[in-house]
Amino acid sequence: MHSDVFHNAIAEQRRTEQRRFSIIAILLFVLFFSFILDIATGPALLNVQSVLDALLHLAGVPIEVDPTTQVIVQKLRLPIAIMAVLVGGVLGVGGAEMQTLLNNPMASPYTLGLAAAAGFGAAAALFFDTFGFSPSIVVPISAFLFCMLAALFLFSLAMMRRINSGQLVLAGIALLFLFQSLLSLVQFVSSPELSQQILFWLFGSLSKSNWNSVALVCLVTAICLFFLMRDAWKLTALRLGEARAKSLGVDVARLRLKTLFLVAVMTATVTSFVGIIGFVGIVAPNMARMIVGEDQRYFLPLSFILGAFLLSSASVLSKVIVPGALFPIGIVTAIIGVPFFFWLIISKRK
Repeated sequence: MHSDVFHNAIAEQRRTEQRRFSIIAILLFVLFFSFILDIATGPALLNVQSVLDALLHLAGVPIEVDPTTQVIVQKLRLPIAIMAVLVGGVLGVGGAEMQTLLNNPMASPYTLGLAAAAGFGAAAALFFDTFGFSPSIVVPISAFLFCMLAALFLFSLAMMRRINSGQLVLAGIALLFLFQSLLSLVQFVSSPELSQQILFWLFGSLSKSNWNSVALVCLVTAICLFFLMRDAWKLTALRLGEARAKSLGVDVARLRLKTLFLVAVMTATVTSFVGIIGFVGIVAPNMARMIVGEDQRYFLPLSFILGAFLLSSASVLSKVIVPGALFPIGIVTAIIGVPFFFWLIISKRK
């Protein structure tokens, strides 16, 4: 009898895992469709078949492709579409791990002030005229440094004794308000032209993405995801509670610092290139949790996929809302994210 119960439990677990793999496979296909649609949309509208032919030609398949279409896909739209997938995935993973560490469904790199710190770094660099250097170099570096500075503050708090996850969330919210206030101050004392530049950057934009920035973001993301996936079991154990995770041999303090560092590096890197994009880091992980639960082996990849899909879809919408104009993608993600945010608050209350 005990043997039958054991075998039934194993069979049920295998069915659950197979269902999770199927869901991830289906959503990967949906993400690919959104990715192709992102490349196809724009001032020069391309059909899906032309985009697929151009991508196959780029991969080395001998297919006849219109030279203009090939240039548009390869030089202009492909880096932006890839960056949308990477940035959305990073924000989804960042939110997932913040929520795991702090046991708070509202935690994300945005709500903990990391994105606002990066925004202030970029605004400060623009205010000081990038110190005479190229804005394309100084602005991302300044944004990265200020984001890591905010993360260092959170590291310091996390290392203190008697600091719990709730207090870390409050500290992050305080950072968010601090850097938003500093941003407002910089805009207030800036000229109208400079204030407009800062505002455009703060809205979030993928338009300046190029192959160099895509390669750097891809490398950083791959390295950080590798180390996060290695700790998948420990992070899953952490969701059982700190006391139980410690009883299972998990060094909670070390895990928290390591994960916080990896999330900060990923967030700082993507934010330094595309600006502040909110709500993806809240929406994607909560959707992933509802679909596959807390097992980090599935929760982490699905958070990446859903975050990538949300930002890729937002990129498509940003190009079709006002035909011929590029709508700021940060506004689009906020429009998508705010209703979900309110729904999440109401559902948690129930």
